[in-house]
Amino acid sequence: MSTRYPAPEIKDFPDDIRAKVLEVQEKAGFVPNVFLALARRPAEWRAFFAYHDALMVPESVGRSSGLSKGEREMIVTTTSAANKCLYCVVAHGAILRIYEKKPLVADQVAINHRKADISPRQRAMLDFALKVCQQSDAIEESDFAALHAHGFDDEDIWDIAAITAFFGLSNRMASFSGMMPNPEFYLMGRTPKAKPAT
Repeated sequence: MSTRYPAPEIKDFPDDIRAKVLEVQEKAGFVPNVFLALARRPAEWRAFFAYHDALMVPESVGRSSGLSKGEREMIVTTTSAANKCLYCVVAHGAILRIYEKKPLVADQVAINHRKADISPRQRAMLDFALKVCQQSDAIEESDFAALHAHGFDDEDIWDIAAITAFFGLSNRMASFSGMMPNPEFYLMGRTPKAKPAT
């Protein structure tokens, strides 16, 4: 965590934020540092996680998406690497490994998605996400056509762009504030869970 912007104690969080943080802790076994760091400004915490959930858990707002959970995390990991965000690459790379059940994929897409063990559809998706990340002013009709050829519709393309843009904000907040990944993220999804003895 940042020494310049220390997080408040969980006991001092507003009730709604504390309840959400404790729910995440119960599910994950730890509290991701982003939940703590942003709690210093409760209104921003609520706005950030409301938009996060609308994009990354679209069913929570009654919306469906043509992107899988793994594909959404793939976008975050790839574009966060382009933005050099240590926190988001490590944290979302861990979630990506779990969703895709591929221990190598996060490292691959973070370094060079064109060499990664992903489908041509996912490669096209990440080509577009990186263009939104690095050259959004250069997006043109041919970029949409390339995605349509892989079965993405205009709403899916909006999702790709919105996830990329939202995490551009997240990347910059995490980087400038010195937010560090929780140690737990580094090992998640790298080795299969042991099966219980029968």
